[in-house]
Amino acid sequence: MVAARRMRGALARRAGRRSELLCALWLMAKGYRILGFRLRTPQGEIDLLARKGAVLAVVEVKLRGSAALALEAVGRRQRQRLRRAAESYAALRPELRDAAIRLDLMALAPGRLPCHIPDAWFGR
Repeated sequence: MVAARRMRGALARRAGRRSELLCALWLMAKGYRILGFRLRTPQGEIDLLARKGAVLAVVEVKLRGSAALALEAVGRRQRQRLRRAAESYAALRPELRDAAIRLDLMALAPGRLPCHIPDAWFGR
């Protein structure tokens, strides 16, 4: 039982890393500069941190059946943690202090191209 659970966890982590790499490549093709993967901060982990112009995009990567399911998978508390994590990260780097922080979603679904939703939870 424990071995099977460990195996599922390892497979999930591997799928997560592949998903994040695919999303990073997708964003780079759209002109974003990737600043980091799986950044750990005291407030939480940021899947991808990217910059394009004056925007600092905190990108949450979700592998789900649809973009709608991916949007629902990130609750209000998690979004607050992500924003706080980005603010603390940016505060320590002079080149990012004036950047506008935005929470983006990259939704991945089997058999579909990645779906990038900038400012995914605006007004939510």
